[in-house]
Amino acid sequence: MLKAMAEDFILNDHNKEEFPPAHTAEHLLNQVMVRMFGCERSRNAHIERKKSKISWIIDHKPDRKEEKEIERRMNELIEEDLPVTFEFVSRAEFEGLILDASPSSPDAQLTLDRLPEDASETIRLVRIGDFDVCPCIGKHVRSTSQIGRFEILGTNWDNEKMSFRIRYKIV
Repeated sequence: MLKAMAEDFILNDHNKEEFPPAHTAEHLLNQVMVRMFGCERSRNAHIERKKSKISWIIDHKPDRKEEKEIERRMNELIEEDLPVTFEFVSRAEFEGLILDASPSSPDAQLTLDRLPEDASETIRLVRIGDFDVCPCIGKHVRSTSQIGRFEILGTNWDNEKMSFRIRYKIV
């Protein structure tokens, strides 16, 4: 792993100004959905200070009990006060992380397919404890206890696309 300060690396330009608590919650929520439903991380997220929405392709419409479990698990992770850390890796080191990961490790889910074509040679990984890891250049909180309370505002199911959307806010 490359050990240095963020200022030592040239990463892609970033044109968003995230609300760090909601953005960090997005990382947690993606991993909760991956673990509960065996799906991929979302490819459709709109994260804002007042209300966020994010969708996944999954194999069934979650029932009310599953929706409550998502919310419960999110708040449990937030209360665990997991550290949010960053590391910088080269593309070659990134590939090594994937190859060396155990199948149950979040590292096994790492992929570069969502990075822009002109992504830098250096990749910043965001880790949330041992629960999640994801390439990301956005702003995050230092630990999950800084997120606040996660509340599901509503959900939508598109049966044709098998798409499940959660609308949530951070209080």
